[in-house]
Amino acid sequence: MYTSQDEQRLYQQAKTLLTSESGNVEQDIEALREVINYADWKYYVQSEPVLADVEYDTLFKKLKGLEEQYPEQVTADSPTQRVALGLSEKFPAVSHLVPMLSLDNTYNADDLRDWDRRCRELAGTDQIEYCAEPKYDGASVSVIYEDGKLTRGATRGDGIMGEDVTVNIKQIRSMPLSAGFTKEGISQIEIRGEVVIHKDVFAEYNRQRAAEGLSPLANPRNAASGTLRILDPREVGKRKLSVTLYHISDYTLERGKDVPAKLHTHYDSLEYLYSLGFPTPVREMKRFSNIEDVIKFCDEFEQKRDDLPFEVDGLVIKVNQFDLQDRMGMTTHHPRWAVAYKFKARQATSKLQRVEFQVGRTGSVTPVAKIEPVPIGGVTVTSISLFNEDVVREKDLHIGDTVLVERAGDVIPYIVKPLAELRDGSEEKIVFPTHCPVCNEALERPEEEAVWRCININCPAQVVERIIHFASKDAMDIRNLGGANILKFYDLELLKDIPGIYHLDFDKIKQLEGFGEKSITNLRTAIDNSKKQPLNRVIFGLGIRHVGETMAKTLANAVNHIRELYDWDEEKLVSLEDVGPKVAASVAHFFHNPENRHMIDLLEKEGVNLESHHKSQRQAEGGLLGKTFLFTGTLSHFKRSDAEAMVEDKGGTLLSGVSSKLNYLVVGEDAGSKLEKAKKLGTVTILTETEFLELITK
Repeated sequence: MYTSQDEQRLYQQAKTLLTSESGNVEQDIEALREVINYADWKYYVQSEPVLADVEYDTLFKKLKGLEEQYPEQVTADSPTQRVALGLSEKFPAVSHLVPMLSLDNTYNADDLRDWDRRCRELAGTDQIEYCAEPKYDGASVSVIYEDGKLTRGATRGDGIMGEDVTVNIKQIRSMPLSAGFTKEGISQIEIRGEVVIHKDVFAEYNRQRAAEGLSPLANPRNAASGTLRILDPREVGKRKLSVTLYHISDYTLERGKDVPAKLHTHYDSLEYLYSLGFPTPVREMKRFSNIEDVIKFCDEFEQKRDDLPFEVDGLVIKVNQFDLQDRMGMTTHHPRWAVAYKFKARQATSKLQRVEFQVGRTGSVTPVAKIEPVPIGGVTVTSISLFNEDVVREKDLHIGDTVLVERAGDVIPYIVKPLAELRDGSEEKIVFPTHCPVCNEALERPEEEAVWRCININCPAQVVERIIHFASKDAMDIRNLGGANILKFYDLELLKDIPGIYHLDFDKIKQLEGFGEKSITNLRTAIDNSKKQPLNRVIFGLGIRHVGETMAKTLANAVNHIRELYDWDEEKLVSLEDVGPKVAASVAHFFHNPENRHMIDLLEKEGVNLESHHKSQRQAEGGLLGKTFLFTGTLSHFKRSDAEAMVEDKGGTLLSGVSSKLNYLVVGEDAGSKLEKAKKLGTVTILTETEFLELITK
């Protein structure tokens, strides 16, 4: 449909239109239509967004504004007069009972106030109740139930026609296959919703892909949309999709039946669906009698968006009363009674200027993209990890590429893809180094791994990173000894290894700029206090590959002194909870290494605690000795770290996953795959937070 030259021209045209206009109204309108039609084709047909969401919304709003100002310029084929183009050809096309329109967008309080004014004018009353609910960042779907049975599921498609993905929709465990609609005399009903992948499920799936040497999926939204279009339903089931139903778009009543009272307002309709077993936003949504309270809620909700178990990109504000919705009606593009309040942008396009290669504490060499500074979600992004060479090759990245950048819910930026259609031939291939960029030793790539490594244990980059990790908050928690100071001390030869932390020359440090008497005292105190840290923090701080905080606790609880691990072989290590062959091999290799043993001896001479106190009388009397626990979902009564500390304080053990060795699974809100797995096992005791507290107090 578009040549490469067309795509380059239209992309540049879009960028120009975002910041300026020619002054010729007819010419600007035509240019905006051309760019928006192109962006629609890329997004809906090619599944390759070429513009960030906020950029597309800005262009659409410009076109809409010009057409409202010059109505004689409106044509039947304008993007404002229809929903976006396109369907793929994998699944049969089906018609929606009611068109799935887009939503008009707002970005600030003034936009919402203006929308509120229009609502009151259209409704002919000031007595309007609003509902505010999350705008889920996933894939929109429409489902139909006939005589209480799920008979069809379809993607949004072009809004009029969607793709029939019924078989895949049925793989979603949270989607009821039947519901009691007939009790209310409803013979047919069409419900709208959003398919998403929860953050923890998405992260776990990407960890599995990484273990298999595959590149990670870009983001939960693309993963959800792509999964719905997989032809193998069994693979769809493995992705563990979730769904939230947020709107009843159409229903048919049996002859002689009146409209149920439950279907007079939007809020009540979602409460009704929830009572039938449907996942709806009722726990997150709120009702308001004025727009100022809505605005306040929007500000508050945006602050906690990262605490949610799923991705959201805004809130949807709707008129609650269905009779007022009918009175207000809709345009060909969007309903007048609903609007989306979009949060700060988390996508943008930028230029890939160069790639630097950084060496980590375990010798792994990570390519880091340096891009033209671009603001995303209130943060200016300049550096992005590219993970490993395979990711660079699979994404086909080149120096000089225009790239689509996104920030995930955990605020880590990543490159979604290059915009290859915008290349002009000046781009350069990214060349991976064969030797360490710091010490120049030859790099090695183990057959089963996706990363290249510098195997020189004395490589300066690795030494500095190991010291930084040892002093970090989750390890020895040596405050005032951050990365910048460690690097400065290393460069000045005041610190050369981990034991060196405990005999720093403070007389020389006093002579450095920025180190007064108070900062020296604070640093000395923090170093002294770290000597009393429990053994699990020491083991974690040593930076053993594959040993995280939970595994460090497992190892510490298995011995009375760290030296006991010198004699443990892989077979004995595997006998511990959650220790697999890979972890066992790494731990055995570390403690059998003479240099590492020498380092541990030096730490002991400096007074660092290397003994475990896990068998203390206090724990033994706690009543949980020998019991294993795991937490899942969002806890509302306390922080997860505090709950885990309660378990350990009573002698219990924490596991990292559900297995036959697990005794208790403590479930918070929005629990996902761990809860399902525990139910299937049938041997795990599942506790609510209240039940967990009762157990702890006993």
